[in-house]
Amino acid sequence: MNVRVVTTDEVLWVGKARSVVVPSADGDLGILPGRQPILAVLRQGKGRVTAEDGQVFTFPIVAGFVSCDNDEIEVVLDNTGEGYGD
Repeated sequence: MNVRVVTTDEVLWVGKARSVVVPSADGDLGILPGRQPILAVLRQGKGRVTAEDGQVFTFPIVAGFVSCDNDEIEVVLDNTGEGYGD
């Protein structure tokens, strides 16, 4: 899967990944290759990307959304509020 994790001012991570886990408004959302298209609102918590080489990248989430379509995943974060970096 091709994954991009971005905020309004910077790109936090770009690369190929085995999985992505983010806290959606409806509960934790795990994304694996071949997932049906989805657009979900994110709640505060921690996101995790497991890269193809097995390395894990974690990042704080205050708010945002995730989109998934044809193994193209984009996590867009609004980390301007309280709790960013906690």
